[in-house]
Amino acid sequence: MNDLFDRLQTLKDRYEELGGLLSDPDVISDTKRFTSLSKEMADLRETVEKYDQYKKVTNLIKEDEELLGEKLDDEMAAMAKEELAEAKTERGKLEEEIKVLLLPKDPNDDKNIIMEIRGAAGGDEASLFASDLFSMYAKYAEKQNWSIEVLDKNVTEVGGFKEIALLINGDNVYSKLKYENGAHRVQRVPVTESAGRVHTSTATVVVMPEEEDVEIDIDPKDIRVDVYRSSGAGGQHINKTSSAVRMTHLPTGIVVAMQDQRSQQQNREKAMKILKARVYDYYSSKEQNEYDKNRKSAVGTGDRSERIRTYNYPQNRVTDHRIGLTLNKLDRIMNGELEEVIDALILYDQTKALENLQNE
Repeated sequence: MNDLFDRLQTLKDRYEELGGLLSDPDVISDTKRFTSLSKEMADLRETVEKYDQYKKVTNLIKEDEELLGEKLDDEMAAMAKEELAEAKTERGKLEEEIKVLLLPKDPNDDKNIIMEIRGAAGGDEASLFASDLFSMYAKYAEKQNWSIEVLDKNVTEVGGFKEIALLINGDNVYSKLKYENGAHRVQRVPVTESAGRVHTSTATVVVMPEEEDVEIDIDPKDIRVDVYRSSGAGGQHINKTSSAVRMTHLPTGIVVAMQDQRSQQQNREKAMKILKARVYDYYSSKEQNEYDKNRKSAVGTGDRSERIRTYNYPQNRVTDHRIGLTLNKLDRIMNGELEEVIDALILYDQTKALENLQNE
């Protein structure tokens, strides 16, 4: 534990240093630096608070052990033993919590995300399930006090989504929704099924951190932009104006088409937002694949084709195949009550990360 204490003390020293810096007029006048240091301090706060609690409990244990070495009457000895036992239990709990807090953090965890949901195998039923997943995530986002902006959508004749792209803004969005990457399978009787047979369909979910200019540099020369007339409903404005935009990132071949907005400039801005996220995701996925050759990732492979979860409507059951979790709460989960599933995935990920650290 000595190495752990040294690291914790270093973090506490930095935390106190940050407190001083944030009182410095020069820092306060530099908005960018002040914001960056405030975030760093906020990130350290919980770890430093746990460390302070740990030191207090450790001192209490030392005092109780010294007290028990003296001559005490039976009542005092019993009280000291009880307090010592409680303090040791508390210390053990704090040690585990601190270990988790010191795990390497995903640098994207506090970022907003771009999520893409697509109907996959299953035709109309897959598109309807994609719409149901969108509704589930929208309700979960509302419970988390996050905001959602639909960037693009392709609605099918039956009212489902062939695909929909959305931006979710809020605190630590990526840290909670990054586990949703993959293929989601539904088993239910489609509304179009007259014989009452259960069908299996799938929809895929892609979760990408939203990237700003400072975080990913795309050379304008690597982007080809084509403009064309929007199709579909929208009146004379859409029929006569080349407002739709198609952007192609030449090095990767990634294409983003946007025609959801009324003006070409709005479509350009939204297309660029999605393109940045996809390009970042493309390169980070290549790095992750290289990493996974050496060590299996904790919660699944992150492969977009990997079946991660099954939603069985007749049995009101949801199963997450990566961690073997089964809950007979499908109705509640589809209503946005995802906390139990996401918390279980985070805990599993942390447990595996701790095991990997201990094995190194």
